[in-house]
Formats: sequence, structure tokens, C-alpha cells
Amino acid sequence: MARASGRRGEFYEVTPEEVERFRRDGYVHLRGVLAEDELVTLERTYDRFLRGEIEVAGRDFCDMSADYRRPVEEYAVVNVMLPRKYEPALRDNVYERRAASIAEQLCGPDMQLDYDQLLAKTPFRDDAVFQWHQDLAYWPITPDTRTASFWLAIDDATVENGCIHFLPGSHRESELRPHRPLHGDRKKSHTLVAEVDPERDHFRPTPIARGDVTVHHERMLHGSPGNKTAGWRRAYVIAFRARETVAAERRMGFTHSHNDLASVLESVGDRARNRASQASSAAQPRR
Repeated sequence: MARASGRRGEFYEVTPEEVERFRRDGYVHLRGVLAEDELVTLERTYDRFLRGEIEVAGRDFCDMSADYRRPVEEYAVVNVMLPRKYEPALRDNVYERRAASIAEQLCGPDMQLDYDQLLAKTPFRDDAVFQWHQDLAYWPITPDTRTASFWLAIDDATVENGCIHFLPGSHRESELRPHRPLHGDRKKSHTLVAEVDPERDHFRPTPIARGDVTVHHERMLHGSPGNKTAGWRRAYVIAFRARETVAAERRMGFTHSHNDLASVLESVGDRARNRASQASSAAQPRR
């Protein structure tokens, strides 16, 4: 039987069983992290981004299912990177504060908010697919990779509208999966695609209710299919990482913006391509 919400003011109490689930499976579903009145406040700002009422620079407003040339009116997966940068009123909101308490319980002390992101799937779009990936493939290599990535449902997330799917236990694999750029070049699209084996990799759909979150590990293999329904599927992502890791990223010029220097983004893309190339070479028959 599902427990009641663990909200305690700005704190959210994670049970020992939920901590163990995060460690074992690489993700955990936490119910009722935000109350309805708290969601309504955030939702107003969220929808202003979707309507284009808040200006977002360059490629930080894009479609994660397509290349950067797709017209806005044709977007399938609307992606807003770093919304708190473009709308300062979002900073230190109740979601961030409550998530901070959860991140410490799951990953230990010294965790810091690294970035935020809005992901909205438009109605009746089978192509609103977020490709299989591991978050760590998108990021520079740092010594401490501890991460708690939060995925808040602004709408009920269902199998029909494209809820997130996880591969339980994939965070324990010794190496990241090889990733390749979706359109062959990170200059055309930010999206990476991980190699998966349909015979071996059995992804688990994770429908969650409005106000619930999933929290996942940086190596967790995940993605989501298209939206077959008449409604939007809106999600609000924030990630907490080790404080020194965030500082190291910033020293490299890496901010999680799609407008970061091409040389910085390409260095991460090269690492993904090299893994893919090595995996392909290893798969070739020996002569």
C-alpha cells in the first residue's frame, strides 16, 4: 500500500525503504512532493515559458526530439534549459527547497542545485520521444559524480502520454553505454542516444501523479515515448550534484546551457562518440 506524502513543511522525509530502492534500482518514485497550491504557483510560470512570454536565449529553447532548425510551431518536445536563469522568480522556490532535503538523504551532504529544465510533450505527437540516454554522458568527467535528478510531474504522467521509462539496475554497469548524437553532430542537436539491446534491456514504465517526483542516479538509463493523448505532458527537472563537481563544471565553462561554447559541448560529444566507436570496434569479428 502506498504511503501518504512525506512532506514536513519544506522538508520531505524519505523512508529507509525508499533510500534502499534508489540505491538498488537507480531511481525512486516519491509521492506528493508538492501540494496542489504549490503546483499551481509554479504552473503559472511554466506556462508563460510555453507561450513564449519569457525570453529564452538561443538554443536554450528548443525541441529535444529534432534538430535546431525545426520551427517552434512544430515542436514535439519543448525544452527550456535553465528556466531559473531566465525567470529569477523561480529561484529558491518550494520545489527546489524540498528537493534539496531529499538529495541530502539520498546522496549525502554537500549537494548543490546544478541546473533546471522544463520538458513538455505536445498533444498527439508520437514523435515526442526523449531518446534513451544516461545523464552522465551529457556531462564532463569529474571525480565525484553523485547526482540526484528530479523529475516533477506537472501533469499526471501516464504510459499513454509518454511517462519516463527506466532500466532498473543499469546504474550499476561498470561503463556508461556508448552514446551518439541523434543527428550526427552536436551543432545540429543537443540530443544523445544510448545503445540499447531490446533482447536484454527491459525498460520499466513509471507513471506518476501530478505533484509526484522520480529521482534517479546519474548513470540510470532512461527515456520516454511519444504522447498519444489530447493533453500536454509537462515535467520540471532539477538536478543536485556534489558542490565541488558544480564548481569544476563552471571552471570548464560548462553550465548545462545549449549555448555553452561549442568547444565545451563538442568535448563531451567526442567522449560519447569515442565510446560508441570503441564499442563498435569491439563488436567486430576477430580475423
